[in-house]
Amino acid sequence: MVKVLFVCTGNICRSPTAEGVFRHLAERAGLGPHVIADSAGTHSYHVGEPPDQRTQRAALARGVDLSALRARKVVVADFTGFDHILAMDHGHLAQLRRIAPPGTTAALRLFLDDSVGLAGSEVPDPYYGGPDGFEEVLDLCEAGSRGLLDRLMRESKFPIRERIG
Repeated sequence: MVKVLFVCTGNICRSPTAEGVFRHLAERAGLGPHVIADSAGTHSYHVGEPPDQRTQRAALARGVDLSALRARKVVVADFTGFDHILAMDHGHLAQLRRIAPPGTTAALRLFLDDSVGLAGSEVPDPYYGGPDGFEEVLDLCEAGSRGLLDRLMRESKFPIRERIG
């Protein structure tokens, strides 16, 4: 079992999109029973709220239902409860590294680091923009999720060894 936590600022746009897309692609690849995906924010602005309606609409148009998700803030237990904690941008990664307690076992890195041609890239915040920003986030989350699934298969975390296309 592999446990992955996706992190953005308020947990209503980028990280729930990443969680939903990753879970969706894992299910389609037959890996659903082997992953636990969750998302959280670095701040508690939206705790208990569902993902932004624009995020939900864009994801649902691609077959990813985010309606059951609720925002939460990263907690200390996440650093030992997850295998991978993936930040949407450099600011989130820096904050996660600052708050990571001694004994942290989770690998902390950028979400897109495993994506071909996107290592070191950030998933931009679509909150203050138009619909195109939400589509871009979905595109990047699909690329990031495929890269992550490929990495996990290379590391022999799953019984299936085929590349996710």
